[in-house]
Amino acid sequence: MRMLYYAHSGLRYLVLLMGLVAVVYFAFGLITKRPVDKSVRILGSSFAGLLDTQILLGIILLGVLPQSGWAFYPAFWGHLVMMVAAAGLAHALLVINRKRPNPGYLLPLIGVGGALVLIIGGILSIGRSLMASTPIGG
Repeated sequence: MRMLYYAHSGLRYLVLLMGLVAVVYFAFGLITKRPVDKSVRILGSSFAGLLDTQILLGIILLGVLPQSGWAFYPAFWGHLVMMVAAAGLAHALLVINRKRPNPGYLLPLIGVGGALVLIIGGILSIGRSLMASTPIGG
């Protein structure tokens, strides 16, 4: 169970890093009015894939928590809702942008940037620090 927790906790750094890289790239493309290329789709899909993996690990961890003696406390609801909302926002805006006749940088920027804000709120909702890993029960 502890290894699963550390995998979930550690993947958070990759999700945040990929989101930050994507936001910077999308903002730069929007500001400089560069033509959209495959990189927008690759960065957006990479972020969404990592986020989906993170959510899957979290759901598995929630299933294992009761068997290990740890309780599901109310703050987990805020965490869970914010993470699912983050994934929904990112996926929706990335798909809408991909299906447009002329994809741009604005929708991916809003989708990934908004997802990052929700992710940060979700991490903080359970009393964890963004850049520190606190063991369960600690």
